[in-house]
Amino acid sequence: MAPVTEEQFAALQILLKASSKDVVRQLCQECFSSSTGSSSKLIDSTCSKLSVTSEEAAQLVCSLHNLTRHIVYRGLSSAEEILSLFPENFHQSLKNLLTKIILENVAVWRNEAQSSQISLPRLVDMDWRVDIKTSSDSIGRMAVPTCLLQLKVQEDPALCEDNPVISAVTVELNKETLDTMLEGLGRIRDQLSAVANK
Repeated sequence: MAPVTEEQFAALQILLKASSKDVVRQLCQECFSSSTGSSSKLIDSTCSKLSVTSEEAAQLVCSLHNLTRHIVYRGLSSAEEILSLFPENFHQSLKNLLTKIILENVAVWRNEAQSSQISLPRLVDMDWRVDIKTSSDSIGRMAVPTCLLQLKVQEDPALCEDNPVISAVTVELNKETLDTMLEGLGRIRDQLSAVANK
């Protein structure tokens, strides 16, 4: 996510026209949740709340959206980290107010952002068994061990609305494929252990 520009910080100074801190707080919450940062309904309400033109309101909404998203994306969670984003000549009281409002909401916004992400299916359950495949012909009898792996996965809840879809996937693995998979998982485990011990 790109950092907030000087022009966007300049647009944030429009918040000085707000009649109360609650108006600023509400705008911050609405701008974070807006899908593109340029909702026409939000821009219209911002015009009436702050008595500004629609162009100024659009700039403010976009700037607040970018600032709050940038902070959540970067995982900033202390006043010092957030204050360091603002230019030195930014209005001190407004800077402190925005920092306070953002800190109050950052945990909720982080959860909101995570729940709205599209993700891969989630593993719900796993079952496995080893079967022996047998076959015979006139030359001799052959027995091949095979691993049957059944994975139950749940689709992304954001895409399923009220009824999460759980589907089962069955995979048949011969000895060579199973050895390769276990070797790969072992390497992943070793790398994770090495990272955790640093």
